[in-house]
Amino acid sequence: METSTLEGPVHPATMQGMPLFETIASMGHEQLVLCQDAASGYRGIIAIHSTVLGPALGGTRFWSYASDDEAIVDALRLARGMTYKNAVAGLNLGGGKSVIIGDNKTTSRELLFRAHGRFVESLGGRYITAEDVGTSTADMDFVHMETDYVTGLAGRSGDPSPVTAHGVFRAIQAAAKERWDTDDVAGRTVALQGCGHVGYYLAKELHEAGAKLVATDIDPERVKRVVNEFGARAVASEEIYAVQGDVFAPCALGAIINDKTIPQLKVEIVAGAANNQLLEERHGEELEERDILYAPDYVANAGGVINVYSDLAGRTSALRLVFSERDRHQRRGIDGDHQGKPSGIKPKPSGIKADRRRDARGVERPAPWSRRSGSRQPCDLSSLSIRTRRVQAAHRRPSATP
Repeated sequence: METSTLEGPVHPATMQGMPLFETIASMGHEQLVLCQDAASGYRGIIAIHSTVLGPALGGTRFWSYASDDEAIVDALRLARGMTYKNAVAGLNLGGGKSVIIGDNKTTSRELLFRAHGRFVESLGGRYITAEDVGTSTADMDFVHMETDYVTGLAGRSGDPSPVTAHGVFRAIQAAAKERWDTDDVAGRTVALQGCGHVGYYLAKELHEAGAKLVATDIDPERVKRVVNEFGARAVASEEIYAVQGDVFAPCALGAIINDKTIPQLKVEIVAGAANNQLLEERHGEELEERDILYAPDYVANAGGVINVYSDLAGRTSALRLVFSERDRHQRRGIDGDHQGKPSGIKPKPSGIKADRRRDARGVERPAPWSRRSGSRQPCDLSSLSIRTRRVQAAHRRPSATP
């Protein structure tokens, strides 16, 4: 789930002049929890967008926000994105996210993340966390000292970055197949924004496939590593949007597809690991108007959540399963609606197609969710742990559909 960091979050004026409860209602969230622990200096926010399909799963982001409002909006947007991602990937999970406000370079981490774990535990299984920007599997081990509602731990599914990167690579291939009638990216130029965990592994796969790389990151050491190992050309952060190439792969923070950056793009495909790449939904339509194929972020970057889902479902040696599911998911999410179209009829933008698949699943009410089975088949509640039964009990509500 983790991506690199490039610049501070940029968000629409979601809360400017709008009361908090109206903001939550307008975005469709179920719950927003503000948390603080004086002893550790912890300040955190947990946002639960939807538990229709199961417990809300989403990572913990550690970031130095400019204001509390910015942190709240980031948590709300990220939680909503996780609902989309989990739904369109076919997982029996809802969407949530948490953020910790502060300096993610701090070395005093145990008390912070144990405090975070206690607040996660207090939700009784409505929310399950994992690593994200600014956090690591080691941090999740501290969280695990206080709660079982955490995944992606060292020794289990572990760091999801390689799997996430593989999913983005497959999304790029799927988009290439749609645009150029071949998924071969050899000789194609990819502008890579962000060379952190996911960006690095994506650069590796692209390099091995013969692609040419142009890279940037606020951390010069990360860029240097990609340049040295994969022959990338380094550019300044603000220059990445105007790179003359074939693919723009944003793998840092979100909202980077906006009124300022879209006119600069000189590519045919946008496909990357960053969450919430579009500042506003209309920016997806603007990409379409400019004949730029957009791979919806919550389709392209779902490899990490599929990976940790296999952990929750109790599977071991899950990488082969995850990779095969990842490949199937990418193909369905990018080009499924473009096939079989009569001549002269313009296909729907890929973002709209993915949205419709997501919304169709969003009204489903699956059978009781089991961490052990990970399936939508009815399960024997008596065979589950007490903790898992609490998760299920928390989500037994009247169906939203007849």
